[in-house]
Amino acid sequence: MSRIGLAALLLVALANFAVWAWLGRPVAAPDYDGVIRGVSFSPYQRDHDPARGRHPTPAEIDRDLRQVRGVADGVRTYSALDGLDLVPYLARPYGLRVAMGAWLDGRLGRNEEEILHVVAAARNNRNVDRIILGNEAILRGNLTADQLVSYLRRVRSETTVPVSTAEPWHVWLAHPELAREVDFIAIHVLPYWEGVPVDQAVGYVLDHYRRIQAAFPHKKVVLSEVGWPSDGRTRGAAEASPANEGEFLRAFLNAADREGLDYYLMEAFDQPWKARLEGAVGAYWGLFDAFRQPKFPLTGAIAPLEGWPWLAAAATLLALVPIVWFLRRVRTLRPAGYGFMPAVMQISAFALVWAAHLGMSRYMGTAAALAWTLGFLALSLVFVILLAEAAEFAESLWRKRLSRCFPAASPRATERPPKVSIHVPACNEPPDMVIETLSALRRLDYPDYEVIVVDNNTADPALWRPVEAACAELGENFRFFHLDSCPGFKAGALNFALRQTDPEAAVVAVIDSDYVVEPSWLKSLVPYFASEQVGFVQAPQDYRDAATSAFKESCYWEYAGFFHIGMVERNERNAIIQHGTMTLIRRAALERLGGWAEWCICEDAELGLRLLEAGCESVYVTHSFGRGLMPDSFAAYKRQRFRWAYGAVQIAKRHWYALLAGKGSHLTPGQRFHFLAGWLPWLADALNLAFTLLAVPWSLGLALWPRFVDFPPAVVVAAALSLFAFKLAKTFWLYAARVPASPRQSLMAALGGLSLSFTVGRAVLSGLATSDQPFLRTPKCEGKPAWLAALAAAWQETALMLALWGAAAGVALAYGDAPDVRLWIAFLLVQSAPLASALALAALSAAPERRRSLAPATAAPQGEGLPASGLAPALAPVPQQAASRQA
Repeated sequence: MSRIGLAALLLVALANFAVWAWLGRPVAAPDYDGVIRGVSFSPYQRDHDPARGRHPTPAEIDRDLRQVRGVADGVRTYSALDGLDLVPYLARPYGLRVAMGAWLDGRLGRNEEEILHVVAAARNNRNVDRIILGNEAILRGNLTADQLVSYLRRVRSETTVPVSTAEPWHVWLAHPELAREVDFIAIHVLPYWEGVPVDQAVGYVLDHYRRIQAAFPHKKVVLSEVGWPSDGRTRGAAEASPANEGEFLRAFLNAADREGLDYYLMEAFDQPWKARLEGAVGAYWGLFDAFRQPKFPLTGAIAPLEGWPWLAAAATLLALVPIVWFLRRVRTLRPAGYGFMPAVMQISAFALVWAAHLGMSRYMGTAAALAWTLGFLALSLVFVILLAEAAEFAESLWRKRLSRCFPAASPRATERPPKVSIHVPACNEPPDMVIETLSALRRLDYPDYEVIVVDNNTADPALWRPVEAACAELGENFRFFHLDSCPGFKAGALNFALRQTDPEAAVVAVIDSDYVVEPSWLKSLVPYFASEQVGFVQAPQDYRDAATSAFKESCYWEYAGFFHIGMVERNERNAIIQHGTMTLIRRAALERLGGWAEWCICEDAELGLRLLEAGCESVYVTHSFGRGLMPDSFAAYKRQRFRWAYGAVQIAKRHWYALLAGKGSHLTPGQRFHFLAGWLPWLADALNLAFTLLAVPWSLGLALWPRFVDFPPAVVVAAALSLFAFKLAKTFWLYAARVPASPRQSLMAALGGLSLSFTVGRAVLSGLATSDQPFLRTPKCEGKPAWLAALAAAWQETALMLALWGAAAGVALAYGDAPDVRLWIAFLLVQSAPLASALALAALSAAPERRRSLAPATAAPQGEGLPASGLAPALAPVPQQAASRQA
């Protein structure tokens, strides 16, 4: 490992340790060395649930009471059934006072049982010093005030201990008639639910206690619930955390001793079953966790993140293996690249360890654990995608030099050039366009070639007859075939052309029927086949109609990034994607592999992968030797990208073994990396679409049922936002450095890419579930679409965009301002950006054209004076002017 690499490794490790240390820094709070007056007591264990009939045994109740004895003088219960009537009896040996509770709701028969048992417990146990009938029964609407008054009068007449009911402070103010029927006022004051920040929470409790005292001066006031949760979502300025729980309770206990307050802390033990009723936060109000371990000390500093050194070590070790592998294997970057990639790896490891810590520190049932596992796997995939994107970014921006740079070439004067068979498939294409393509082929500066035009599945003779006539006029080396029915889509037509190929032809060239090639195309590329290892030679797709409209300008620059960034990097590891135009293939290799795959709608990319699997070399020359036409409408643009993405999934499903296991395949690790990493962004679009579709109902649940539906983990949401921001920044940075493009052109490229995110996601999901989507041709020269037709092409994206905006507005109205609210709203708005881009590009596709001329446009990157690869020495160099146009 180089000194730069070692320095980068140490630096990111130290930064990781520093962040964990900052998160785990001790929090100061006033010590409390007294005895707690009382705690709410629910002895349900981690796997218990009263709603499902799983209740604690007498032994479990006794064990919990024994533990409470060490910290509190009394307990408050909530029910007298299901074995909880034993609490006073079991508490007597420990000297604990009991405020006996009876749960009252709309089940009148059960209410009778509660009252009978609570009265019996009070009569038989002298340590029952209070009875509390009902818990927030008025707040929940389970009982009317008159019903509750009836129960209060009855129990007061049958016992001698003080009787009351427990409600939040505001319910007592709204129902002063209840105060006349009780012996004391039992109020709940929980500042967390009111969104009060922790440093103001004790003052909030005291203010409301005094307010109730002033309203009912002749009644004793008891804080029957007061506390703070250690986990759960943030409400307003109230953050649930172990440190905040400890800080609040220690401050409150000291204030309660000063003020002489009577209270019950909420609560003794965490109750995981309450998450189903109150959302995740309902499980985390205990002084002890569900495993009966203390969550914070009552004296000394409070550690907000127990065991943070172990978490720091885990994050360091998780990042160490990929960082060391990267630093030892990659030797082609400038120093900035050696700092950037380890930093991204360490940040990813930190986030994964943090997410794992959050997940393992929460109480989850089977369904929640499954959901969390799926969420963690999705988060892991997000970071795999981020690392792949970061690797392309680093190599494109900070690579020292290209090792496989292929300029245009020319044959040796003493060698006879091989015969080339040019195949031109066409289906329902405008004849004038096809004839223009053929006329350009007639002007090729190459001594020995033939052109085979295969018109397949075109029903209208008016489209193919003129092409047939043009071929007859162009000469005997132009042959035309019309097939009324040709199975296998474009691959079927190309296989037919292969069978008609002159036996003398050694190279097969393929172009689309809208491409106008330069005369030097074959002369500049065929010489690379002098090396027997070369299986195919590829030049970029390029287009001549970018200046006609803003829509096509966006399409043009979106395409340019792939050909002048992605393909250049893939070429470094002999891993380029073959595309079905401007490509030349060694005929012997093509026939040996069985021709074009008629089962695949992306037969070009599939053939390129098979050639690489067979051990062939590929050559990518960045000069544009031909220019075609782009889709005329947003609908056609979408159909084209759907076919590419769906076809990629088909290829991955068919070739997964060769890509992963590699037995019987000549693919190198670098080739496997580029093919798998190249498909990851499309898989990210599918994952993003799934998240988007889930975000709307999730937001509806947040708005309508805030106590039961929590915000997704912030680390997952933040990771998704970070990936979006990184990909956007990467686009602008790399387009400026490597395409090159102006800021406006980069913006148009980003608009085009974002507009297809929904389509790509839908194609990938469809491709994972099916394998029989038909070949969707990309029509050319259609003319401009009508406004309504153009906008209709983006109706699905528009509907989902409006749903996301509505969800964001609903969440904002329901929750107001809070960190997790802002993060979720930002996520919803960012998720809508690709959908809004689709609507914008659809509108641009219907706008009037700027001009009708089809002027050539180029996006070739600036030359860097890079050396040719080991395949080039047998070829004569081209003049410096042409060579300078290479990447």
